[in-house]
Amino acid sequence: EYHDEGYDAAMASGDVVRAGLITQMKCSQSLFAGINLQALREKYAAAIKFMEERKLRILTLQTQYQQQSVLKLIGIDQEPKCVSEGHAIFATNKSVMRIYYYLKMYTSFIFRSYDRTKENAEKYLTCIGNSWANLFLAHAFQAFHAGLISFWLARKSREEQGWYLRGHKSKLALKIWVESSRWTFENKWYLLE
Repeated sequence: EYHDEGYDAAMASGDVVRAGLITQMKCSQSLFAGINLQALREKYAAAIKFMEERKLRILTLQTQYQQQSVLKLIGIDQEPKCVSEGHAIFATNKSVMRIYYYLKMYTSFIFRSYDRTKENAEKYLTCIGNSWANLFLAHAFQAFHAGLISFWLARKSREEQGWYLRGHKSKLALKIWVESSRWTFENKWYLLE
Protein backbone atom coordinates (compact mmCIF):
# COMPACT_ATOMS: atom_id res chain seq x y z
CA GLU A 1 0.00 0.00 0.00
CA TYR A 2 1.01 3.60 -0.55
CA HIS A 3 0.63 4.32 3.15
CA ASP A 4 3.20 1.67 3.98
CA GLU A 5 5.67 3.10 1.48
CA GLY A 6 5.12 6.61 2.85
CA TYR A 7 5.56 5.37 6.41
CA ASP A 8 8.79 3.55 5.50
CA ALA A 9 10.17 6.64 3.73
CA ALA A 10 9.28 8.86 6.69
CA MET A 11 10.94 6.52 9.18
CA ALA A 12 14.01 6.13 6.96
CA SER A 13 14.44 9.90 6.91
CA GLY A 14 13.79 10.21 10.65
CA ASP A 15 10.50 12.11 10.23
CA VAL A 16 8.45 10.47 12.99
CA VAL A 17 5.76 13.17 12.84
CA ARG A 18 5.05 12.37 9.19
CA ALA A 19 5.13 8.64 10.01
CA GLY A 20 2.58 9.31 12.77
CA LEU A 21 0.35 11.30 10.41
CA ILE A 22 0.51 8.55 7.80
CA THR A 23 -0.34 5.93 10.44
CA GLN A 24 -3.30 7.98 11.64
CA MET A 25 -4.48 8.56 8.07
CA LYS A 26 -4.27 4.85 7.29
CA CYS A 27 -6.36 4.02 10.35
CA SER A 28 -9.01 6.68 9.71
CA GLN A 29 -9.34 5.80 6.04
CA SER A 30 -9.75 2.16 7.03
CA LEU A 31 -12.52 3.17 9.44
CA PHE A 32 -14.50 5.02 6.78
CA ALA A 33 -13.80 2.35 4.15
CA GLY A 34 -15.54 -0.20 6.37
CA ILE A 35 -12.57 -2.39 7.27
CA ASN A 36 -13.28 -5.14 9.81
CA LEU A 37 -13.65 -3.31 13.11
CA GLN A 38 -11.91 -5.99 15.18
CA ALA A 39 -8.84 -5.80 12.93
CA LEU A 40 -9.04 -2.01 13.00
CA ARG A 41 -9.11 -2.08 16.79
CA GLU A 42 -5.67 -3.71 16.72
CA LYS A 43 -4.36 -1.20 14.16
CA TYR A 44 -5.46 1.69 16.37
CA ALA A 45 -3.84 0.14 19.44
CA ALA A 46 -0.55 -0.23 17.53
CA ALA A 47 -0.81 3.32 16.15
CA ILE A 48 -1.41 4.79 19.60
CA LYS A 49 1.51 2.83 21.03
CA PHE A 50 3.77 4.15 18.24
CA MET A 51 2.66 7.73 18.90
CA GLU A 52 2.94 7.49 22.68
CA GLU A 53 6.47 6.08 22.43
CA ARG A 54 7.49 9.06 20.30
CA LYS A 55 5.59 11.60 22.41
CA LEU A 56 3.38 12.74 19.54
CA ARG A 57 0.78 14.09 21.95
CA ILE A 58 -1.73 15.74 19.63
CA LEU A 59 -1.67 12.83 17.19
CA THR A 60 -2.04 10.40 20.09
CA LEU A 61 -5.07 12.26 21.40
CA GLN A 62 -6.72 12.51 17.97
CA THR A 63 -6.08 8.83 17.30
CA GLN A 64 -7.49 7.88 20.70
CA TYR A 65 -10.69 9.70 19.79
CA GLN A 66 -10.86 7.78 16.52
CA GLN A 67 -10.23 4.55 18.41
CA GLN A 68 -13.10 5.43 20.76
CA SER A 69 -15.46 5.53 17.75
CA VAL A 70 -14.24 2.13 16.61
CA LEU A 71 -14.77 0.68 20.08
CA LYS A 72 -18.26 2.20 20.28
CA LEU A 73 -19.16 0.66 16.91
CA ILE A 74 -17.93 -2.72 18.21
CA GLY A 75 -20.10 -2.28 21.30
CA ILE A 76 -17.46 -1.24 23.83
CA ASP A 77 -18.25 2.05 25.56
CA GLN A 78 -14.79 3.10 26.69
CA GLU A 79 -13.33 6.58 27.02
CA PRO A 80 -9.78 7.07 25.74
CA LYS A 81 -7.05 6.99 28.36
CA CYS A 82 -5.91 10.58 28.23
CA VAL A 83 -3.32 11.92 30.57
CA SER A 84 -3.98 15.32 32.14
CA GLU A 85 -1.94 16.90 29.37
CA GLY A 86 -4.47 15.51 26.88
CA HIS A 87 -7.30 17.31 28.64
CA ALA A 88 -5.32 20.57 28.51
CA ILE A 89 -4.70 20.11 24.77
CA PHE A 90 -8.39 19.39 24.18
CA ALA A 91 -9.45 22.47 26.13
CA THR A 92 -7.24 24.83 24.09
CA ASN A 93 -6.81 23.29 20.63
CA LYS A 94 -9.80 23.83 18.31
CA SER A 95 -8.44 21.34 15.77
CA VAL A 96 -8.43 18.58 18.38
CA MET A 97 -11.94 19.61 19.45
CA ARG A 98 -13.01 19.55 15.81
CA ILE A 99 -11.96 15.92 15.40
CA TYR A 100 -13.47 14.92 18.75
CA TYR A 101 -16.88 16.44 18.04
CA TYR A 102 -16.85 15.25 14.43
CA LEU A 103 -16.30 11.68 15.56
CA LYS A 104 -18.95 11.99 18.29
CA MET A 105 -21.39 13.45 15.73
CA TYR A 106 -20.62 10.73 13.17
CA THR A 107 -20.91 7.87 15.69
CA SER A 108 -24.15 9.25 17.12
CA PHE A 109 -25.53 9.51 13.59
CA ILE A 110 -24.57 5.91 12.83
CA PHE A 111 -26.61 4.88 15.90
CA ARG A 112 -29.39 7.32 14.88
CA SER A 113 -29.29 9.08 18.23
CA TYR A 114 -31.01 12.35 17.35
CA ASP A 115 -30.24 14.30 20.54
CA ARG A 116 -26.56 13.29 20.70
CA THR A 117 -26.10 13.86 16.98
CA LYS A 118 -27.63 17.32 17.25
CA GLU A 119 -25.58 18.24 20.33
CA ASN A 120 -22.29 17.11 18.80
CA ALA A 121 -23.10 18.62 15.40
CA GLU A 122 -23.62 22.01 17.04
CA LYS A 123 -20.29 21.71 18.87
CA TYR A 124 -18.48 20.49 15.74
CA LEU A 125 -19.86 23.32 13.63
CA THR A 126 -18.62 25.92 16.13
CA CYS A 127 -15.09 24.47 15.84
CA ILE A 128 -14.72 24.30 12.07
CA GLY A 129 -14.19 28.00 11.53
CA ASN A 130 -11.56 28.23 14.24
CA SER A 131 -9.33 25.28 13.43
CA TRP A 132 -6.16 25.18 11.38
CA ALA A 133 -5.36 23.25 8.21
CA ASN A 134 -8.75 23.68 6.59
CA LEU A 135 -7.75 21.79 3.47
CA PHE A 136 -6.78 18.43 4.92
CA LEU A 137 -8.36 15.61 2.94
CA ALA A 138 -10.15 14.51 6.10
CA HIS A 139 -11.95 17.85 6.12
CA ALA A 140 -13.59 17.00 2.78
CA PHE A 141 -15.10 13.89 4.31
CA GLN A 142 -16.03 15.83 7.44
CA ALA A 143 -17.84 18.40 5.26
CA PHE A 144 -19.71 15.59 3.52
CA HIS A 145 -20.75 13.89 6.75
CA ALA A 146 -21.61 17.21 8.45
CA GLY A 147 -23.81 18.11 5.47
CA LEU A 148 -25.47 14.71 5.40
CA ILE A 149 -26.11 14.87 9.14
CA SER A 150 -27.34 18.48 8.99
CA PHE A 151 -29.90 17.60 6.29
CA TRP A 152 -30.97 14.57 8.36
CA LEU A 153 -31.39 16.79 11.43
CA ALA A 154 -33.35 19.31 9.32
CA ARG A 155 -35.87 16.60 8.43
CA LYS A 156 -36.29 15.57 12.08
CA SER A 157 -36.05 18.95 13.81
CA ARG A 158 -38.28 21.89 14.55
CA GLU A 159 -35.26 24.01 13.64
CA GLU A 160 -35.45 22.84 10.04
CA GLN A 161 -34.26 26.08 8.45
CA GLY A 162 -31.15 26.40 10.66
CA TRP A 163 -30.05 22.82 9.98
CA TYR A 164 -30.80 23.22 6.28
CA LEU A 165 -28.52 26.29 6.18
CA ARG A 166 -25.76 24.35 7.98
CA GLY A 167 -26.12 21.53 5.45
CA HIS A 168 -25.92 24.03 2.60
CA LYS A 169 -22.78 25.55 4.14
CA SER A 170 -21.18 22.07 4.27
CA LYS A 171 -22.20 21.52 0.66
CA LEU A 172 -20.43 24.75 -0.33
CA ALA A 173 -17.31 23.64 1.58
CA LEU A 174 -17.38 20.37 -0.34
CA LYS A 175 -17.77 22.29 -3.61
CA ILE A 176 -14.20 23.59 -3.17
CA TRP A 177 -13.01 19.99 -3.15
CA VAL A 178 -15.11 19.18 -6.24
CA GLU A 179 -13.36 21.98 -8.09
CA SER A 180 -9.96 20.52 -7.19
CA SER A 181 -10.83 16.90 -7.97
CA ARG A 182 -14.12 16.28 -9.74
CA TRP A 183 -13.57 12.54 -10.02
CA THR A 184 -13.09 12.05 -6.28
CA PHE A 185 -15.65 14.43 -4.76
CA GLU A 186 -18.41 15.19 -7.26
CA ASN A 187 -20.48 12.15 -6.30
CA LYS A 188 -20.49 13.23 -2.63
CA TRP A 189 -21.50 16.73 -3.61
CA TYR A 190 -24.40 15.36 -5.68
CA LEU A 191 -25.53 13.26 -2.73
CA LEU A 192 -25.83 16.44 -0.68
CA GLU A 193 -27.52 18.24 -3.60
